[in-house]
Amino acid sequence: MTPRAALIEAAYLLASILFILGLRSLTHPDRARRGMQLAALGMLVAIVGTLLHQDIVSYRWIVAGLALGAVIGYPLGVYVPMTAMPQRIAISHMFGAVAATLVGVAEYHTLGDGAQVGRVEMAALGFEVLFGALTITGSFMAFGKLQELLPSRPVTFPGQNVVSLAIFAAAVALFASLVADPARPAAFYAMVALALAFGGSLVLPIGGADMPVVISLLNSYAGLASAATGFAIGNDVLIIAGALDGASGFVLSIIMSRAMNRSFTNVLFGAFGSPPAAAGKTAEGLTVHAITPEDAAIQLAFARLVIVVPGYGMAVAQAQHQVRELAQLVEKNGGTVLYAIHPVAGRMPGHMNVLLAEADIPYDKLKEMDDVNDQFKNADVALVVGANDVVNPAARTDRSSPIYGMPILNVDEAKQVIVLKRSMRPGFAGIENELFYRDNTAMLFGDAKASLARLVQEIKQL
Repeated sequence: MTPRAALIEAAYLLASILFILGLRSLTHPDRARRGMQLAALGMLVAIVGTLLHQDIVSYRWIVAGLALGAVIGYPLGVYVPMTAMPQRIAISHMFGAVAATLVGVAEYHTLGDGAQVGRVEMAALGFEVLFGALTITGSFMAFGKLQELLPSRPVTFPGQNVVSLAIFAAAVALFASLVADPARPAAFYAMVALALAFGGSLVLPIGGADMPVVISLLNSYAGLASAATGFAIGNDVLIIAGALDGASGFVLSIIMSRAMNRSFTNVLFGAFGSPPAAAGKTAEGLTVHAITPEDAAIQLAFARLVIVVPGYGMAVAQAQHQVRELAQLVEKNGGTVLYAIHPVAGRMPGHMNVLLAEADIPYDKLKEMDDVNDQFKNADVALVVGANDVVNPAARTDRSSPIYGMPILNVDEAKQVIVLKRSMRPGFAGIENELFYRDNTAMLFGDAKASLARLVQEIKQL
């Protein structure tokens, strides 16, 4: 082994260690920032190691790519608001999948359109472009739904699952034929086209309520494509990083599916998030109790235990800083404030944790569902800020409900529930929320940020 090759391998080994340490640090909130820094350092080391490769004959396009990547990446990381972070992550998955797919296509073309490709290498290339291509369009569709460029509800038509599965089966059949005979460029490019079509058809019928699982699953697909790229071009760090990404994304998808008491097949083909007409019970004949900011402020000011339940509405209103200010006033009056985090609250894994951390809310006050559910019965006030489906008691009581069996936060067990919401519009699951009509629930209508600011003012005046 030449000194240059040894240096490259050492760089790849160091990068892999940093990736693993970074992933491990992400398992706990107070180490998450350090984990991201370690992972970023690992990526820098991996890039430097790759730039030392002897097969590089010109750095002109590489430098141009690095400059363009920095120009695009810096604004995405710094200026994109936290409320748009799910969309940004979906786009990041798309960019990664585009890179993996283009590498696979370029490698196949460079090797004589398969004439110089062995069967094992073809298996790696085919796996790479198959998963890479479906991740491209799948991530783009997820971005469109999250950005509301496309309907967030499921978009379905009769026989849609059959069509999607037929497209995927045809792509897999072409993949198998290419492994048997790699020198079939028409089959290769047809497989890429079918994979692109399947990615779009896969995500289009999935509703907004399932976006956290979809984003995690797409992350897994992008990782698998990257690992296959590493096998195809003989790059060790891509194999390791891709395997870590793919495995962690898949495990996270399983965890979130269990949090919704649903299977992968139900998430991918169940069209969850249908319009309200398809739901179970309706609110006919039921009434809600509206509360004034003055009355809500009195309850919060004298509460001994307040549990805040954040949801996507908090993200949309960018109300996390007002939540912190309100909590500080409650604590100043001698109360205790905890934050109940449902695994699938928001539009991406850890969405609520990220927003609350941005507002400098202590990590030890962020409680996972299993840790906080038993404490609701002792809470004087449960303050629901923009959450909907994850606090719906129908998941426990209504067998006809599409969310029946999904673990929820036991908000209804609190002595008093105050819900901050713009209107009575259903959440992404498209069903009425029984919580809103309970005797111990009061609705404070309006923008969450403005409502919280009003509550802060009223408490200060008490």
